[in-house]
Amino acid sequence: MARLIRKRETLLFLIIVVMIAVFSTRASDFATPSNLAGIFNDTAILIILALAQMTVILTKSIDLSVAANLAFTGMAIAMMNAAYPGLPLVVLILAAVLIGALLGMINGLLVWQLEIPPIVVTLGTLTIYRGMAFVLSGGAWVNAHQMTETFLSVPRTNILGMPVLSWVAIVIVLVMYMLLKYTQFGRSAYATGGNPTAAVYAGVDTGRTKFLAFVLSGALAGLSSYLWVSRYAVAYVDIANGFELDSVAACVIGGISIAGGVGSVAGTVLGALFLGVIKNALPVIGISPFTQMAISGTVIILAVVFNARRERNRGRIILRDRAAAEVAA
Repeated sequence: MARLIRKRETLLFLIIVVMIAVFSTRASDFATPSNLAGIFNDTAILIILALAQMTVILTKSIDLSVAANLAFTGMAIAMMNAAYPGLPLVVLILAAVLIGALLGMINGLLVWQLEIPPIVVTLGTLTIYRGMAFVLSGGAWVNAHQMTETFLSVPRTNILGMPVLSWVAIVIVLVMYMLLKYTQFGRSAYATGGNPTAAVYAGVDTGRTKFLAFVLSGALAGLSSYLWVSRYAVAYVDIANGFELDSVAACVIGGISIAGGVGSVAGTVLGALFLGVIKNALPVIGISPFTQMAISGTVIILAVVFNARRERNRGRIILRDRAAAEVAA
């Protein structure tokens, strides 16, 4: 039991429960099942983007272009839907995933083949993809009356009491859990970020693993673009502006190490839900948006400090155990 409590995910879950209990004292209906389901639905896209970011961070990289990818891809499929209303929805969703994966592939190739630092690559493509969205649309918006009813209604359709958007997020969480835990790619991602030198000696192609992580991140961003545009019924250049930082924050709060190789899907989901609860609760209790930003920033810094201390202690334990083994020998 004590070991379970010491786990990062358990601690974060308890903190979220305490937060909900505290906020419900100020807003009586905050902890109702319908409101909590609404919070999860509001956080669903952030959960998907955070999982995309987590995949890249595990390989000791970062993807600052996920939100710009979402913006460009969302604009592209919204314009496709407006120009060709007869296109089946499944074709538009597949187009979104493929466009997003292609943009992620560009990031991956630059990091893999040219060995440019990921933060430099994705900082550049962040601007490029936003600019491409502006050029594609001419700065114009695509509004709800230009989109088809099917395009807009599917993510909002309720199934077993929750919108399709929430169910999509749940399915993505399960798929990512299986992918990272039980596949060769998942093991390679952890090895690439945890100890790149040892991974190479073990036969892991670290460059290819990073490339695949960026492609997967782009594909998830592409899927998120459809969910975003259909949920908010609008596409414009600045959609999801700042969400790249929220995705990184969710990962850090959930215990994903920026140094790579450490973290879990459960931690990432809880980190995103932590941010979702804060963003939904603070306006209810009268906290200004600027104070909300300060609180979110403080939480991120504390999470980074906590992660750094935990990893340093882990290293000390490894060294201590190794020394004890040598003495025993």
